[in-house]
Amino acid sequence: MEAAHNDPAAGTAVPAAVTLALAVESPEQMRGLGRRLAAVLAPGDLVMLTGELGAGKTTLTRGLGEGLGVRGAVTSPTFVIARVHPSLGTGPALVHVDAYRLGGGLDEMEDLDLDVSLPDSVVVVEWGDGKVEELSEDRLHVVIDRAVGDTDDERRTVTLTGIGTRWAALPAELPQD
Repeated sequence: MEAAHNDPAAGTAVPAAVTLALAVESPEQMRGLGRRLAAVLAPGDLVMLTGELGAGKTTLTRGLGEGLGVRGAVTSPTFVIARVHPSLGTGPALVHVDAYRLGGGLDEMEDLDLDVSLPDSVVVVEWGDGKVEELSEDRLHVVIDRAVGDTDDERRTVTLTGIGTRWAALPAELPQD
């Protein structure tokens, strides 16, 4: 865990990142992790997912959808770019974005109007590195890696990095199995 540091140019404390690494052994555990994360998510949260094709980004998002209690099957929005899953209860909607086919240009991301959806929803962006960071100073960056040198194709290391003051208590907040 890293502490905040001073930004001499701005004269203010800059919230540092809080990192938590988890071992995930199967797709079922990945969905379970999504359900656990959903318990700490709130309207206005931005979640960025990074990982190679087939790493488990959409599987994790399915678990988030289950935990948030949203309508509709959570599937990869690769071809539609973004899909909104309204809440079935009083919780926030889930906005699931796949930015894989989008270029690095800010214009394409602005066309999605995510800044309009963000205050009332949980916005999850797959492949969002370098594309959505400006939407919020506070965000959760989830990196999914295959275990190095492991022959088990389902085993993953998931690194959660909470950026900003919203995520300062990430390790204490994440519910256990």
